Amino acid sequence: MDNKKEAIIQSAINVFREKGIDKATVSDIVKGAGIAQGTFYLYFSSKLSVMLSIAEVMTEKILKEIQENVYDDQPFERKLELVIDIVFNLTKEYRDVFALTYAGLASTEYMQEWEIIYESYYAWFSGQLESAQADGVIRNSLNPKRTAEILIGLIEDAAEQTYMYSHQNDRKAELKKKEVLNFAGHALGI
Repeated sequence: MDNKKEAIIQSAINVFREKGIDKATVSDIVKGAGIAQGTFYLYFSSKLSVMLSIAEVMTEKILKEIQENVYDDQPFERKLELVIDIVFNLTKEYRDVFALTYAGLASTEYMQEWEIIYESYYAWFSGQLESAQADGVIRNSLNPKRTAEILIGLIEDAAEQTYMYSHQNDRKAELKKKEVLNFAGHALGI
């Protein structure tokens, strides 16, 4: 990603966090990015169109954490546990950014783009499920692609419930993570 685009995205995150989506302006974003307003429009058509890039950045953060912490030689159940931990931790750390992104995407025509942003995430998880099937660890009757989408949705929704809507304490968050792991394990037939 080029430096100006990165500066715009980071500035947008900061401005949206500070002012909210409705009160934020393109002028606020370009001021924070240190660029001319015309430069903004080379990359984005409106302040809401930045939401897709913010969602991409957040998805890339998740995938980067997964790549740095989840290894092929780990048992599948451990990989699943690590993914749950990563999603919960990043949702806790960036709860306001995730909330802004969801609100911004839901209020625009960009919601259908969400699946495109998640393609590499789904592909990684689907590959893990295929390997687990080949190793006889999970049920062969599962469709890896659809199951990856469902599991990612389950994990993210549980993390969002924990940190974005109710701000639960760490003890309750740990219990919820264990419950998600147990539920997913039973559903997969581990």
